[in-house]
Amino acid sequence: MVISAATCSPSLILFFPSAPLHKTPISKLSTKTLIIKSAAAPTSISTATASIPSKKVLVPIGFGTEEMEAVILVDVMRRAGAEVTVASVEKELEIEASGGTRLVADTSISTCADQIFDLVALPGGMPGSARLRDCKILQEITSKQAEEKRLYGAICAAPAVTLLPWGLLRRKHSTCHPAFMDKLPTFWTVKSDIHISKELTTSRGPGTSFEFSIALVDQLFGESVAKDIGKLLLMKTADKSSRKQEFNDVSWSVDHIPRVLIPVANGTQEIELVIIVDILRRANVDVVIASVGRSKKILASRGTKIVADKLIKDAAESIYDLIILPGGIGGAERLQKSKLLKKLLKEQDSAGRIYGAMCSSTAILHGQGLLKEKQATTHLSPTSNPNEKAIDASEVIIDGKLITSNGLATAIDFALAIVDKLFGHERARSVAEGLVFGYPKR
Repeated sequence: MVISAATCSPSLILFFPSAPLHKTPISKLSTKTLIIKSAAAPTSISTATASIPSKKVLVPIGFGTEEMEAVILVDVMRRAGAEVTVASVEKELEIEASGGTRLVADTSISTCADQIFDLVALPGGMPGSARLRDCKILQEITSKQAEEKRLYGAICAAPAVTLLPWGLLRRKHSTCHPAFMDKLPTFWTVKSDIHISKELTTSRGPGTSFEFSIALVDQLFGESVAKDIGKLLLMKTADKSSRKQEFNDVSWSVDHIPRVLIPVANGTQEIELVIIVDILRRANVDVVIASVGRSKKILASRGTKIVADKLIKDAAESIYDLIILPGGIGGAERLQKSKLLKKLLKEQDSAGRIYGAMCSSTAILHGQGLLKEKQATTHLSPTSNPNEKAIDASEVIIDGKLITSNGLATAIDFALAIVDKLFGHERARSVAEGLVFGYPKR
């Protein structure tokens, strides 16, 4: 069994030993366990940001906020070293986002009224953008931000629905989601994924969230940090085409609404989780997020607080067409300790149903013998070994009823590949169009 692993270099292959990995903590994987070849690549940017003063960033959320946009913004900013405050414009800290994911804010927007932020970044989504627009405290914070020429930004519906009524697009070129472009002043409208007009940065939708976040990192921390973060996120560069490979092609179609189980734990990678859930629900998939811990509330790897739909013991009462494991080293370690999840995966394989993993969670499948004679991909930090071999790794690999991905920014390709297999290419392209994400033609 061969697993290709992607870090910041596409040239990489990883050979697992025949011994199972379930007894080895995922955080302890090393060259004694794995043989990896990769060009040197940063695994953190602590050295790049050590001498840079902390930057304060405000990300407001409300009922109907687009979860991909909010979570990607928060994750990327925290990776860059920013002090990020997620503030609810509602009476409650817990909000249900536009795709049904439940997020918990750090604080109420009222506690932010007297603070000074280096950046105020508004996620989009409907009715989330309208909820932000109707928050007087947020309007005052953002208006003051613009008046004092500090950075502010908005994505998706937020430029047209939130900033425009506040008068914060006046005499500034901007862009937004294609569905709201007709609301922007024609002369000042720009049809680009990202547009920077002095202190204002605007972008188009969930599919441009990574580029939007990196553009803001560039302005806050500089080009070098932005490039390092982009590499860590496995973002596409010049070639934006999907790098998906499929082996042993079999049908995934079912005669009912597909049901998908996504187990989570403290330390689960929030970008991967939220992207998978959001995209699959857009495609009309019945998705259940199940916590393997004692509480439905989890603290994800970059500090985002997410509330699962069920506990794993309750979710286990149903049968799922697909079980997907998101990554995150801390989360993967907790997932692999769940005896109930191990039982569910074994039953999934025995019944010939679909399963998959992202990032470090691929090791969980290997530890249970579920990758035998299968090709898969993962995302692990590089090491060096003179006896290693290398090939070009794919971002997403499908082998029969197994699907794996490098993780992070490749999660969009991963989720769309699942939609393609379940419903066909046209459904996947339609979902991608709503995301403002380029999806290849046949």
